[in-house]
Amino acid sequence: MPARSSYPDGAPCWVDLTAPDLEASREFYGAVIGWTFQDSGAEYGHYTMCLWQDKPVAALMPPPAGAEDMPAMWNVYLATGDADGTVKKIAEAGGKVVMGPHDVPGAGRMAFAFDPTGASFGLWQPDGHTGAQLQSEPGAMCWQELNTTDGGSADRFYGSLFDYTQEQIGDGTNFDYTTWKVPGWDDPVCGRHQAPQEVLRGGPPYWGTYFAVADVDAAAGKVAAHGGTVLREPMDSPFGRMCPVLDPSGAPFTLCKLPG
Repeated sequence: MPARSSYPDGAPCWVDLTAPDLEASREFYGAVIGWTFQDSGAEYGHYTMCLWQDKPVAALMPPPAGAEDMPAMWNVYLATGDADGTVKKIAEAGGKVVMGPHDVPGAGRMAFAFDPTGASFGLWQPDGHTGAQLQSEPGAMCWQELNTTDGGSADRFYGSLFDYTQEQIGDGTNFDYTTWKVPGWDDPVCGRHQAPQEVLRGGPPYWGTYFAVADVDAAAGKVAAHGGTVLREPMDSPFGRMCPVLDPSGAPFTLCKLPG
């Protein structure tokens, strides 16, 4: 896929990892996915860009001061052309804004919030930084999905923020999974999974991220060799070969080799 220079409203456009140990995360993701890294320095809290083919595809960051016990997790940011307007909709729809909106000089405008089901997510209004510059190729993010125990509430909430249309790809009961599309795009931009408790592993609902790799089995072996955990052995699906894992700090993500 060619380099990305824009994302439509409602599409996941960026991910960053809240990492309690930046150096350990660099070592792990460099080995498993092949990223190189660019530290922005102390002035920007050592926000560290993850690079693939010298293009930013994700980032690592330490927990905020005073919140060092924050659990490690990949944070998903949804694109918006109007962060302030979307923040207003969040409050009206029963979500909770916990940060922003505020400007990131030279990069964009951001906010962070919780949906009514308890999942956290970010908003990103681009300026100099449009988001991940590569997508759906080895080394880059290729999918995001909301894992939640209350699919109906999530559907209503996010549908009030963005002009999503949904398509059920499961049976709606035993497997309730909808893909979400936005106007002008043929392909879905993300999904919503009515997740069983074993997927949540006792934690709250969350947005999950998939990273594309050239060889899922080889990457899963590197996860185990570098202190991570393979949650389920690699498996084939109509959407590619996949393997859900945890990094050494406990942050979940999924390795994926896309079909074709």
